[in-house]
Amino acid sequence: MNKEQLKRYNTGKIFWCVKCVVPSNYAQGIEFDDSGVCSGCRVAKEHYEEIDWVEWKNKFLNLIKPYVGKGNNYDCIIPVSGGKDSYYQTHIVTKELGLKPLLVTFHGDNYLPEAQMNLDRMKHLFNVDHHIFHVGKEALLKLHRAGFEMTGDMTWYMHSGIFTYPVRVAVMMKVPLLFWGEPPGVNRNGMYSHYDFIEMTRKFRTEHAQRGFDWTDFVGKYNIKENDMLWAKYPSDEELDTVGVRGIYLGNYFRWEQHEITKKMTELYGWQPKKTPYQRTYRIFGGIDDMHEIGVHDWLKFMKFGYGRCTDDASLDVRSGVLSRKEAIGLVKKHDPVYPSEDLGRWLDLTGYTKEEFDQICDKWRNKKIWNKGSKGDWYKDNIWDFPENSL
Repeated sequence: MNKEQLKRYNTGKIFWCVKCVVPSNYAQGIEFDDSGVCSGCRVAKEHYEEIDWVEWKNKFLNLIKPYVGKGNNYDCIIPVSGGKDSYYQTHIVTKELGLKPLLVTFHGDNYLPEAQMNLDRMKHLFNVDHHIFHVGKEALLKLHRAGFEMTGDMTWYMHSGIFTYPVRVAVMMKVPLLFWGEPPGVNRNGMYSHYDFIEMTRKFRTEHAQRGFDWTDFVGKYNIKENDMLWAKYPSDEELDTVGVRGIYLGNYFRWEQHEITKKMTELYGWQPKKTPYQRTYRIFGGIDDMHEIGVHDWLKFMKFGYGRCTDDASLDVRSGVLSRKEAIGLVKKHDPVYPSEDLGRWLDLTGYTKEEFDQICDKWRNKKIWNKGSKGDWYKDNIWDFPENSL
């Protein structure tokens, strides 16, 4: 980053990429070059301009050769939620590669009706076996409350389960290969390059998906017992090594653009997005497997970082050419500050909080480097969406 950006960063002032709308305090980390372009935009150039995806598919085929046929009845496990990416993963594995997968779902019991329908249809559409796990109702309620108050993330249990339970099944079923979808830390923020070919690891699961917390941090809190968290216990290194478990991101080897995937899965399989618009973003094809993700969950992100899901979506769409930067800025200003009134009521009914209690706990998670309190007790950001004019 240049001297002016470094100065603003050190004083807690946010600045934005001059090419997309990513802020300098991006939740997963972001870097800027001397021109003010973020690492996410630089990695997007690899994705859209440099990589020969036919060649990279061949890299993938060579990579999996030693594993195919080595599993116990199944060639691989695909962790799925029923979202568009889940369909695309399963399409690649069954239709393009001709492999026999076992689908594994950690079900958070908060699917929208569209998501549940998509999930239910997968075993028939792809002629596959499907293993689905649900957490008990009482434990689920405890985890919602504990995640909200302890981590500022009421769906912490979902992030943990998604990246833990399929690995447990891989060990139990003695299936070494797991095929995940889009590689985290690549397309969104450029933490890694496409040329790094990152794989899913315990380190990612703990430090990123679980925010540095693990199941042991929850035992004894909110009357949560160890046997409520059995699903969250990651296999030991010895267990992983015995089976040879390896988590491969298909997005390292196949072009992964959200609008293209949605269009293809809709045309081929009748995959369904959300029927009605969200309050906090303009896209309707994400978050349908967690009805609270783009509502109350994303509001907590807004408290912590001063931006929300719309910023994430718009930045990706600028990089892929779906939006201009001017259009993205308009959408961010429209959606990011919206209070999740449509979503909040059902979450309060589920958990037993009052709206006042919800707002008080949210305030605990406000980032005081970003938010200031006015004389009337109202919160504001002093440099709210101060986007630079010199976009590239």
